[in-house]
Amino acid sequence: MKLNKQEILKALETITAPGEGQNMVDSGAVKNVVVFGDEVVVDITIKNPSLQAKKRTEVDILKTIHDKVYEKAKIKVNVKVEAPEHPKANVIKGEPILGIQNIIAVASGKGGVGKSTVTANLAVTLAKMGFKVGVLDADIYGPSMPIMFDVESERPLAVNIDGKSKMKPIENYGVKMLSIGFFTEPNQAVVWRGPMAAKALNQMIFDAHWGELDFLLLDLPPGTGDIHLSIMQSLPITGAVVVSTPQNVALADAKKGVAMFQQESISVPVLGIIENMAYFTPEELPDKKYYIFGKEGAKNLAEDLKVPFLGEIPLVQSIREAGDVGRPAALQIATPSERAFETLTKNIVQEVVKRNEDLPPTEAIKITTMAGCSAVKK
Repeated sequence: MKLNKQEILKALETITAPGEGQNMVDSGAVKNVVVFGDEVVVDITIKNPSLQAKKRTEVDILKTIHDKVYEKAKIKVNVKVEAPEHPKANVIKGEPILGIQNIIAVASGKGGVGKSTVTANLAVTLAKMGFKVGVLDADIYGPSMPIMFDVESERPLAVNIDGKSKMKPIENYGVKMLSIGFFTEPNQAVVWRGPMAAKALNQMIFDAHWGELDFLLLDLPPGTGDIHLSIMQSLPITGAVVVSTPQNVALADAKKGVAMFQQESISVPVLGIIENMAYFTPEELPDKKYYIFGKEGAKNLAEDLKVPFLGEIPLVQSIREAGDVGRPAALQIATPSERAFETLTKNIVQEVVKRNEDLPPTEAIKITTMAGCSAVKK
């Protein structure tokens, strides 16, 4: 049987090359079709360099010509890969959330420095100042915000927004909140790999109805890993604050936390460093300060790294007790804890205002290598 070139092209218009939106003829992927009786040669160029894409292209062409033109046709497919000049292995562009003005990441280089306690108290202090505030508990493996806000037994409801079902954040003390803790049992361990955790976070970010917020605080897990990259790939972060205690072990990791945000491929403005558990003052000796974990370590680190020092929080028993019973210490009236968190929060707000005046909006980071962000020396 003598085949017709136009019939071959018409058949190829029904399939697409991997990664192309149009069919392989209209997209220009098919470069040439040559017909000799019942023999066909198809030259095609694709942009996907994987072996799977090349094989799928060849199989699709063979099957389509056999099904739609002639089942005994002798077909040869020449697949050429033409990658872009500057290929990017994966580019992830974040999406701003409508109605949220500022997104602040609260991070720490290591666990146990009181990052979640600081986040909870910052949130309620901002709310007391009249701001509209939300908290996203991004510590997938150790969510503590439901305990700190006394909402462990609550479960987010679904609301209909413009025809789409969205999660309604739980609210207490004037703060809206979402946490993986709302979706797991108290004794249930979250044993997830990175991609699963990232997917859960994206759902809490983009499938939630946050409404109008002046500040969304992100309580990040300790360290500098996969969850941090997922968050910064998903969201344009206004700025980050790093929490540390004054001791050298914590400061070494806090330095790495600052370096992560300052890395060229990330470039999230560091609003400053917070020194938690700065000193201990016994109730019976209000004028006495004991520097249990060292003195002014985080303050000195901020000076060395040339980032703002946002303030210090004393080691006070009532702060721990307040967190355990679900009523953050910053809600207490006329106490040293309330004053410390008010000073800290005002400093952060000032840094946000200054950052927004001096710098353009942050874009979500673009990862341009398969390994993500490489290590950086600081």
